[in-house]
Amino acid sequence: MDVTEARARFHELRKKDGPVPSAELDEIWAVVATVRPEDILGEWKGGEFRTGHPLEGMLAKAGWYGKSFVTVHDAKPLICRNAEGELYSNLELGQGEASLWTVEFRGEPTATMVYDGRPVLDHFKQVDDTTLMGIMNTKGVPAEGPFYYFFLERVPAPAHGGPRAGEDA
Repeated sequence: MDVTEARARFHELRKKDGPVPSAELDEIWAVVATVRPEDILGEWKGGEFRTGHPLEGMLAKAGWYGKSFVTVHDAKPLICRNAEGELYSNLELGQGEASLWTVEFRGEPTATMVYDGRPVLDHFKQVDDTTLMGIMNTKGVPAEGPFYYFFLERVPAPAHGGPRAGEDA
């Protein structure tokens, strides 16, 4: 599979309303490009792949919207919506926030979010200019998984310098 095929297949699987094989996601992961922490700063809207992982559906129940990477040392892993629809960083669920590092995963150094209060690493690779593929890894998970697979779509910056998603006007 080349990168063009991997990107197309990724977007097909992202839209799939049903189970997605982890092995197929791993094939895509192996082809798409690594990314540097500095290159993913900004606001991101997230979603998950339905692979049967125990975490599947749990973030949606918490109102998970996405992630915010303000700086490499100020990452907000669990941006959620409250009952009023406002975005906030869910410090309780995440047991704090996070930072971005370059960490080797599957033999490649790539941008990785390291949670402050949990033994969790979210590894990222770049599918295209506005899309990241993520694999959540945690202490005690064997090298072959099972992993939690997710994606992030970059939230466009406001056209006229107005607030970004989740900010007050």
